[in-house]
Amino acid sequence: MELSYYPGCSLHGTSLEYDESTRAVCSALDIELSEIEDWSCCGASSGHAIGGDLALALPARNLALASKKGLDVVVPCAACYSRLRAAQVAAREGKLPEGIEGIRPDIDVKSLLEVVAMPRILSLVAGKVTKALTGLDAVAYYGCLLVRPAYVTGRTDIDDPEDMDAVLGVLGAGVRKWNFKTVCCGGGLALGRADIVERLVFKILAEARRSGADVIVTACPMCLTNLETRMFEGVRAGRISKDDLVPVVYFTELMGIALGIPSVDGWFARHLVDPRPVLRSRGLL
Repeated sequence: MELSYYPGCSLHGTSLEYDESTRAVCSALDIELSEIEDWSCCGASSGHAIGGDLALALPARNLALASKKGLDVVVPCAACYSRLRAAQVAAREGKLPEGIEGIRPDIDVKSLLEVVAMPRILSLVAGKVTKALTGLDAVAYYGCLLVRPAYVTGRTDIDDPEDMDAVLGVLGAGVRKWNFKTVCCGGGLALGRADIVERLVFKILAEARRSGADVIVTACPMCLTNLETRMFEGVRAGRISKDDLVPVVYFTELMGIALGIPSVDGWFARHLVDPRPVLRSRGLL
């Protein structure tokens, strides 16, 4: 499988571990990623907040670049995925800003999670697992933008998506049931209303602990950064204890463990809330 790859700003900056684990996992699965030449920011969430033509022009530019190769576009970041999907929908409906051309109607935008959860890829993953995640209990945290809004994502399972659950199950992890799969973490308000964001994050954390999860698993750099930052600040300010923490990891990082990729420790070392102690306690590192 060959796909155009849109990493987005976070994966080239604050979320290098997501980019590195994405590339390593895709290589192990014989998925060829062709990074879009001269890609630019999709506007999430600053351009999106401004709205209007800018909110569509920024992601549409990247779709026009991807159209030159004629490959479907895979996007690891949930926020970037949402913006590029919105541009795809606008292009097919003839609602792009004036002057934006060259987007092929047959080009599809897919999240990386969606690609990995395809039945034939899941089957391939299952055959390549060398270290099952036995003994590790996880909750799948999708956040807002992987499944909503439905008119952008095309999803019908916006309240109870199962893609990440299926991936974690194939890896051998215990997938815990919980009610916060798609509850917002408040990432868009991280700078303006820290008080609201902290309440949202602490509710997610409490529910993850109540479910018995060892880790929260996500596919969104904004969610991971927001959850980790608020947990870290909560401990430092004495509002929660270290014993209350549940590490947050990317699903690709756990895939790296299961597939026997040697560079996993370096990915986890970048996390603000270190997941390595719990992973070591389960014999996975």
